[in-house]
Amino acid sequence: MRVIGLGLASRATAAEVRAALAAAGPADLLATLDSRAGHSALAGVAVPLRALPEQALHGVVTPSRSDRIFARFGCGSVAEAAALVASGGPLLTRRQTIGAVTWALAEGPGPIQNRTTPE
Repeated sequence: MRVIGLGLASRATAAEVRAALAAAGPADLLATLDSRAGHSALAGVAVPLRALPEQALHGVVTPSRSDRIFARFGCGSVAEAAALVASGGPLLTRRQTIGAVTWALAEGPGPIQNRTTPE
């Protein structure tokens, strides 16, 4: 399962989301924080979305690290942590930023158990 993890600032636009998805390439799933799942920039996205609670990302080790994100969410990158948790596999692409959208790509067998909400 190929998963694009997304980090969205409140000012993120639909055009930035589309550009990030195009840059990441084909994916089976998008994963982001549940607090961002209803963001207007995600409206009309055709890829299924998994909304993750903040605690699902806490403690996930990521190769990138933002001190601000670590202080808030307990992981170095929301995009990388969301991709890792939802895919259950390694990162293919470390976080990349397009405007107010950060994305990362991971591929694996499926979600890490006990880290995501039930479907």
